[in-house]
Amino acid sequence: IIGHTFLRIFSGFLLGTAAGCILGGLTAFSPLLYRFFALPMNAIKSTPVASFVILALLWVPSRNLSILISLMIAFPVLYQNTLTGLCHTDPQLLEMARLFRVPFARRLWGIYLPSAMPYLRSGMNIAIGLCWKSGVAAEVIGMPSGSIGEKLYQAKIYLETPDLFCWTLTIVLLSVGCEKLLSLLVGLIERRLCA
Repeated sequence: IIGHTFLRIFSGFLLGTAAGCILGGLTAFSPLLYRFFALPMNAIKSTPVASFVILALLWVPSRNLSILISLMIAFPVLYQNTLTGLCHTDPQLLEMARLFRVPFARRLWGIYLPSAMPYLRSGMNIAIGLCWKSGVAAEVIGMPSGSIGEKLYQAKIYLETPDLFCWTLTIVLLSVGCEKLLSLLVGLIERRLCA
């Protein structure tokens, strides 16, 4: 049960992270794209999770619901943090790179990415916690079989308070564990980039 929920939520988180980083990177270098995506991003950030879940149930089977919801939660967070990180790159470093005609690929890996890494780390830490909360909430509403959300719903229906506390503690431990693991991995990548 824990494995199924973990795979779904972490898959959605990874997809949302990838999509947010790519689109955030593209919009950082293109004012036209930034203006185009500004309104949809604000709409995604403002829409309640429950509305996403109910709308998504119309098109997505309940077993994949937590993947989509986790993606939709992680995506705007990583988009905004990537965009902010890239836009706050030191202009003097960029000017020096232009002066010495450093190719864009080297500027990306040597200047932009190290500048964005603290923002990415912060965004990932925020997003993984939100993904666990919203992903399990999606499972409670969609009730896919063999999920933590289904067990929480059953604990509520049958008034099994100890089960409710156990599953809630499990969710908290998984969320904190994922956050710590991500911090370690991103820290390793950051040290490699800055070396």
